[in-house]
Amino acid sequence: MVASHSTTFAALVPDPDDVRVLDDRSTFTEGPVWFADHRTLVWSDIPNDRMLAWTPDGVVRVFRSPSGFANGNTRDRQGRLVTCEHLTRRVTRTELDGTLTVIADSYEGRRLNSPNDVAVRADGTIWFTDPDYGLRQNVRDQPREQAHDHVFRFDPATGVLASAVDDFDKPNGLAFSPDQRTLYVADSAVTEGPERPSHIRAFRVANDGTLSGGHVFATTVGIPDGMRVDSAGNLWASAGPGVNVYAPDGELLGRVAFPVDVTNLAFGTPGSGQLFVTAGSSVHLLRVAADPALRP
Repeated sequence: MVASHSTTFAALVPDPDDVRVLDDRSTFTEGPVWFADHRTLVWSDIPNDRMLAWTPDGVVRVFRSPSGFANGNTRDRQGRLVTCEHLTRRVTRTELDGTLTVIADSYEGRRLNSPNDVAVRADGTIWFTDPDYGLRQNVRDQPREQAHDHVFRFDPATGVLASAVDDFDKPNGLAFSPDQRTLYVADSAVTEGPERPSHIRAFRVANDGTLSGGHVFATTVGIPDGMRVDSAGNLWASAGPGVNVYAPDGELLGRVAFPVDVTNLAFGTPGSGQLFVTAGSSVHLLRVAADPALRP
């Protein structure tokens, strides 16, 4: 691992080489999510249609199989697991008793594309991206029904699913700023050519959940994917074979390089110095001096 960095980045990542592989027996890892109360990391192994779980004693077990070709995961304000599933083209919530609740599987009477990544705002609303990656890669026998690749907002209080924005090529990872007033969304396009979007956009979030703005927050070298925000407002984003760290104003503070493309990341327990990183067939642990912006 190597890194280019500023003084600020050096404080956030004191030793870029302090990375270890927790497990390398997946095919394609995604959606890491940390359960501090259970001291367990869960992630998706998409092509194998399963989710795996790691504990600090080094034990790795199957958490769920089949998983519906699960991709992105997070926890809601009650600590329940929220998952994007490609095969079933839906977003689900795992209740505390282990049962599954379908959050969303259609919009305006048509099936979703293939929900990709998900974030929960402090008000409990569930936000997820819906590109057609899954239809291209894992569910090729099913037709596309949505005209656009949306960023959706689901309000559990009303049961209403709304399109927050639909002008992306391929919306992917998303995360909120610590004050919940900014939503960052990666555009991970599949369109070839000089106009191919490879950037992260930033939107202002109003009290009613509507979005405005959407300027390019950062242009990435390597296609951006999953991301997280720390308690200081820095954005940690996967971008090709590396993790980029951006200041709240969009300045690139530094980058930790990985041997393969990074897909997603998740902070561990506050104060633990843990950043879990999914990349290729492996799950890594990077030591950092940063805490998550928001947690259940």
